[in-house]
Amino acid sequence: MRSRRQSVGECSTSSSLNSQQSVEDDRMIAVILSEEYAKLDGAVARRLSSLAPLPHIPQVNTYIPTFSVANLDHQRLLQRLNIYGLCEVKVSGDGNCQFRALSDQIYRSPEHHKHVRKEIVKQVVDLNMFIVLKDHCSLYEGYVPMKFKHYYKKMAKCGEWGDHVTLQAAADKFVAKICLLTSFRDNCFIEILPQYQEPQQELWLSFWSEVHYNSLYEIQDAAVRQKARKKHWLF
Repeated sequence: MRSRRQSVGECSTSSSLNSQQSVEDDRMIAVILSEEYAKLDGAVARRLSSLAPLPHIPQVNTYIPTFSVANLDHQRLLQRLNIYGLCEVKVSGDGNCQFRALSDQIYRSPEHHKHVRKEIVKQVVDLNMFIVLKDHCSLYEGYVPMKFKHYYKKMAKCGEWGDHVTLQAAADKFVAKICLLTSFRDNCFIEILPQYQEPQQELWLSFWSEVHYNSLYEIQDAAVRQKARKKHWLF
């Protein structure tokens, strides 16, 4: 019989090889695009403009990765940020991170996350009448594997994790193209478009898959953002 130690060792070696291959894949993409990027002005969108985005499928959170998987995913995301010269403005991991990151992109501050959540939930339900709007319901209900009334009541609570349904609702509400640089092994870039309007703005987030969202900037812009936030805290 194979010992548990042998099995664990093989799994560890396999994970290490997969992680190494992922790094090499990303570096190859970066090398191929490096000449083109050298002439760009450094905007986040232009840095990733040649990557083919993964089509977005709205879905609720159904999977929480193990610690080892989450750790590998995080390392992969950090490597991608480094490769593409991007930086995260980190937001609190208090269950509101998706809404905080969206708030930082829209209002240049994560502190408006409650307003952002309220607007997103309003996109799928009329809170004043507390009746699901039929036209909006048809846009989102099919992606929710539970009673829709239960879903939007739960999502209205502060601290409830946002999901890919709320991202689609955010894109629709704020008429924005939401771009995610992700930790997924096979697809590092997801693009979420408004369903019935041309986007009027772009919102850039990093996504440590099923764990955390942060606001995403080009490195020098992130430094300016962080400096401005520290200055604000002094008053």
